[in-house]
Amino acid sequence: WKSVLKFYLASCVCFTFLTFITVVLCFLMRIDLEDTLAKGLKNGMKFYRDTDTPGRCFMKKTIDQLQIEFRCCGNNGFRDWFEIQWISNRYLDFSSKEVKDRVKSNVEGRFLVDGVPFSCCNPASPRPCIQQQISNSSAHYSYDFQAEELNLWTRGCKQALLNYYANMMHSMGALVLFGWLLEVTAMVGMQYLHTSLDSITNPEDPECESEGWLMEKGLKETIKSMLESIKELGKFNQVATVAEEEKKQEGTTVATVS
Repeated sequence: WKSVLKFYLASCVCFTFLTFITVVLCFLMRIDLEDTLAKGLKNGMKFYRDTDTPGRCFMKKTIDQLQIEFRCCGNNGFRDWFEIQWISNRYLDFSSKEVKDRVKSNVEGRFLVDGVPFSCCNPASPRPCIQQQISNSSAHYSYDFQAEELNLWTRGCKQALLNYYANMMHSMGALVLFGWLLEVTAMVGMQYLHTSLDSITNPEDPECESEGWLMEKGLKETIKSMLESIKELGKFNQVATVAEEEKKQEGTTVATVS
């Protein structure tokens, strides 16, 4: 039982260490997650208009479903749609003077408008959705872009997704942390059991008393002895490697002489 218990205790230490690393990663990956979401949403919005391009035709549906489900608009906000051409050239009337002027006024030849897709509209708003000429107060009756509360989702999708996945990761981290604490408790109990079995004086007496301990020496001494054991193990492996190389060289020499 002692050898099995020692092996189990070593396995618990390794598993506990890996679990602790998992908990730390769950709480620290928010920064990488934020960068990844920002890049993904930016590319998705850029390809929103490519409904006829193979491999990108699903992007419009995906972005619309995302904005409706998470009640968000754009990457950081609805103004992000003002900076990209989200309307396909297929649905633009290039014989119109307004369309020509907008395309010519842009350095990259893009058709930019102060409008957003329909999926940015808030259905709870009592006013019909204003999704075109949003910044033009004179284009709509009794409407002031600066003062009136817009009937669009004002939160960006990056923040919405970040909150969603961050809450999920924090919940997972809390559960894993709870499991880690249980594992540490079990490991401490196994250590006491293992040391008490080592110090037992009369194994045949079931009522015999023995002492168990978590660390036989102090914390510094225990860490120092563990490092020394690792160094000795490394030296042993080096000696074994050198011995194998010498045997190979002797075998090669004998073969050459013969």
